[in-house]
Amino acid sequence: MKVLVTGGAGFVGGHVVEHLLGGGADVVVLDSLAAHAEPPAHLPDGADLRVADLRDADAVAHAVGDVDAVCHQAARVGLGVDLGDIVDYVSDNDLGTAVLLRALWRRRFTGRLVVASSMVVYGEGRYRCATHGPVAPGPRSAADLDARRFDPPCPRCGAQLAWDRVDEDAPPDPRNVYAATKLHTEHLAAGYGRETGAPVCALRYHNVYGPRMPRDTPYAGVASIFRSALARGAAPRVFEDGGQRRDFVHVRDVAQANALALASTWTGAANVASGEPHTILEMATALCTAFGADAPAPVVTGEYRLGDVRHIVASPGRAAAALGFEARVPFAAGMAEFAHAPLRA
Repeated sequence: MKVLVTGGAGFVGGHVVEHLLGGGADVVVLDSLAAHAEPPAHLPDGADLRVADLRDADAVAHAVGDVDAVCHQAARVGLGVDLGDIVDYVSDNDLGTAVLLRALWRRRFTGRLVVASSMVVYGEGRYRCATHGPVAPGPRSAADLDARRFDPPCPRCGAQLAWDRVDEDAPPDPRNVYAATKLHTEHLAAGYGRETGAPVCALRYHNVYGPRMPRDTPYAGVASIFRSALARGAAPRVFEDGGQRRDFVHVRDVAQANALALASTWTGAANVASGEPHTILEMATALCTAFGADAPAPVVTGEYRLGDVRHIVASPGRAAAALGFEARVPFAAGMAEFAHAPLRA
């Protein structure tokens, strides 16, 4: 099988490429290398690297010319800084996906298409009120956050809610520009599948971490931000009270999920998650412990970012049933490795 991996020089994409090549696939990598000073050393020699922007119609048409499957990882990632980023996100993610799909349509491509999506399409996770059952809380207010009321209340009675696992049937509620573009990527790809009959699968990644994660930038994930702080000798600064729950999934598991999805013809969206929720403070503490005896302890700051969600914990059942995917890297072992793993500049 010959697979095109867009964004194949990036964090997740690079691990996907390694996994596919290790399984005997031929791999074409399309990457602008905008995040790299030069072709990254980790990219295997067996990969056919095409350096081009995903919005370059001619380059994309050439890249899709004879592939059997497409694994679409290329995207501007992270939550951004503010609305000044909106044009860049929409251009890179929405327009880039549209250019790719048009090239596939012109080629009459009906092979497997796997697209990278994200947990951010859900907004807040799933909650349950003791009185009113499942409820959907709205965005948290600045007044509540200033008063350190971090957990969203029941929108009907104001009572404290219990978090629950969110599955793929939860209604989407994108709460920032990046989230909106990932949901639109899903919709565009699903529309392509309906028009052409191509089997399309969207993988909703939860908090991915692991070797070669980008260093501390406004667009980096929280695990990378904490790991970069420790490398500087600084304490990880944990926002709110540290009780935010997330599902941290290792990048090698994410690569395995992509390989399984490419080998399948199942269509739909599936969470890619470990199934083991941990708080942000637990993650920071695990990193500090693994980093060494001299590492500073995490500092819980009470700070917050409007638009952040409190708890989002995945149900991994659909990926297990539909794709045979189950995460293999345990949280403690993965964090112990990540504490000393190389990061990408």
